[in-house]
Amino acid sequence: MTHDTPPKDFDCIEFKRAAQARIYEQIKDLSPEEELAYYHRAVEEGPFAEWWKRASAATAARRRDSSA
Repeated sequence: MTHDTPPKDFDCIEFKRAAQARIYEQIKDLSPEEELAYYHRAVEEGPFAEWWKRASAATAARRRDSSA
């Protein structure tokens, strides 16, 4: 199995910090309830939304099966 490696000039830490800074700017003035809604929207609409829906459904099914 081969793994794609990022280009040599890719700075993972800088990428992470930039992402965190963008998120901070978007949520810095939100109330706790608004911040929670922001993260819920991000999960529902983001690039992993379909995966999250499948994972959540599978978890719910396992919980139903184990409680029966």
